[in-house]
Amino acid sequence: MPLTASLSDFQLELLAPARDVAIGIEAVNHGADAVYIGGPSFGARASADNSVADIGNLVRYAHRFNSRIFVTLNTILRDDELEGARKLAWQLYDAGADALIIQDMGLLEMDLPPIQLHASTQTDIRTPEKARFLQDVGLSQIVLARELTLQQIRAIRDQTHCTLEFFVHGALCVAYSGQCYISHAHTGRSANRGECSQACRLPYQVVDSAGRFVAHDKHVLSMKDNNQSENLAALVDAGVRSFKIEGRYKDMGYVKNITAHYRKLLDALIEERQESHQPLARASSGATTFSFTPDPNQNFNRAFTDYFVQGRKEDIGAFDSPKNAGQVIGYVTQIGQHWIELELNSPALVLHNGDGLCYFDLQRELVGLAINRAEVAHTAKGRWRVFPKDALETLKDLRKGTEVNRNRDWHWVRVLEKKSSDRRIGVWARLAEAAAGMSLTLTDEEGNTGTAHAGLIREVSNDRACVEANLREHIGKMGASIFSIRDVQVEFAQPWFVPASVLNPLRREATEALEAARARAFVRPPRAQAVQPAVVFPEDTLSYLANVFNHKALAFYTKRGVTVVDAAYESNEQPGEVSLMITKHCVRFSLSLCPKQAKGVTGVQGTVRAEPLQLINGREKLTLRFDCKACEMHVVGRMKASLVNQFRAGIDHSSREAPMPFYTKRQTR
Repeated sequence: MPLTASLSDFQLELLAPARDVAIGIEAVNHGADAVYIGGPSFGARASADNSVADIGNLVRYAHRFNSRIFVTLNTILRDDELEGARKLAWQLYDAGADALIIQDMGLLEMDLPPIQLHASTQTDIRTPEKARFLQDVGLSQIVLARELTLQQIRAIRDQTHCTLEFFVHGALCVAYSGQCYISHAHTGRSANRGECSQACRLPYQVVDSAGRFVAHDKHVLSMKDNNQSENLAALVDAGVRSFKIEGRYKDMGYVKNITAHYRKLLDALIEERQESHQPLARASSGATTFSFTPDPNQNFNRAFTDYFVQGRKEDIGAFDSPKNAGQVIGYVTQIGQHWIELELNSPALVLHNGDGLCYFDLQRELVGLAINRAEVAHTAKGRWRVFPKDALETLKDLRKGTEVNRNRDWHWVRVLEKKSSDRRIGVWARLAEAAAGMSLTLTDEEGNTGTAHAGLIREVSNDRACVEANLREHIGKMGASIFSIRDVQVEFAQPWFVPASVLNPLRREATEALEAARARAFVRPPRAQAVQPAVVFPEDTLSYLANVFNHKALAFYTKRGVTVVDAAYESNEQPGEVSLMITKHCVRFSLSLCPKQAKGVTGVQGTVRAEPLQLINGREKLTLRFDCKACEMHVVGRMKASLVNQFRAGIDHSSREAPMPFYTKRQTR
């Protein structure tokens, strides 16, 4: 029989994203211990909203497996939005949500429901002091900055006891989260309010102060995608307990595949450490099987990096293109009037009608090539003849010898459009005689039980083995339920014959009783209590980088020892030149121009680069400043004059509502 599960400091949580409820359900089906999703407003992905009713439906489904639902309420809020956010928090609590993910500290000054609060990535947690502060004001789970090393994560773990969450997969913001204002300065759309315009994915000219080109049309602020597959054990040892997949804009196939990938890796790690002195456990119920082999390379990606977890590396950027280059599959051997011939790298590779291919032209720009029809040209040599959807003359620089990638495998897409997983909770069954007939008791992994009763006509069979086999077969048919029979015990004094017409409804009633028992046993995690008296913030002065956008947030910090608070950049009171992005990524380092790499390094054409360097895209110019002591880069610029005038007229581009209230730039207690 199973032992009753108990909560442990060594439970591992796989946290998956969901753009909508359908994707959230599949995240649960593919092994997610928790899912994060946007509500109807105030989430930092403006076009990934869901109704409270839909979230309630997702909650009910997830809780069947003891998986939890976290809702993002993580934009910074204007004064006139605070009451709406407060009401929404209560609605989400009433819908059964397990936690709210927040950025705006003004929410902590309001009448919120007794729901767990988690720190959004936008809170920019890089130090033990910041992490400890957020824990002590009542946040139960905090997501650490993606730029941290294992040593820095351990240092935070040593100073905290709350759950540490870390991004293990997906797109990377080049800036420290919450510390990027380029979108607001250039378009009026604030990243802190869910409207990022993704200036980091644009191509730039990198020019030194003498006007010489350092790089031409390079996406120097575009990062490769995060992939911590090789670092999970090290992250566990450093103190991470929640493993977060990025992607609230991503499609169903991505969430299925990447959730399954990390489910298998975490399950293997849990199994590996079962006999250790600190055994690990899943944070939810059941085991998941898949009808496909997960492969992160099959989804959109810009190639992968583990970023700074193992220290600074040179190859973290996707400088040639922010698009999905896919995987190399072969090269061009011939070009006909309407077709091209490819020799594939492996005889196991198969091309399909509808596949997406691509290649880099002579300027290292990615060119797409969709297959209209694919047919084998030479089986022994692994050659395929491909008839592109577009005319060959439109395919720039395509020639014999061109290396070709596949960035969409249509067969793979079709596989993930179907049912691709099965999640089941193990149960143990006991069929026994009872005073009024017989009873069937199902006991699950956590020790919950469901019992059903039925009458028993005591008709003895001459074949005990056949009777017991028949009983086990019918009791084990769990069908479309969420359970899977691990063992059946039959405790009959005699080999009584029980017809299927009695066994089947008995099993269904016991299954329903077990589901009801699980629902009664589910307990939402409690809200963490803030330390009293109120803890003091680690600093006494806050600049616009603190993202204080309303009077409640101002009150929060002034109560905690901060004497000077600048308004958030979105208050539009910083029209001059300021840091619009702060990042651990260093363009100078990536271009081998860092003084730490080699003293006297020279740049293009053997010339020392005169600083400051500038990034130029059309009329937009940004200046790079390097803080070598902190090993950080500041991207400096100013707000567009046309936007400044619009802001002064009360136009808020990030919400498309008007007018936007301001408070005085420098607030002193």
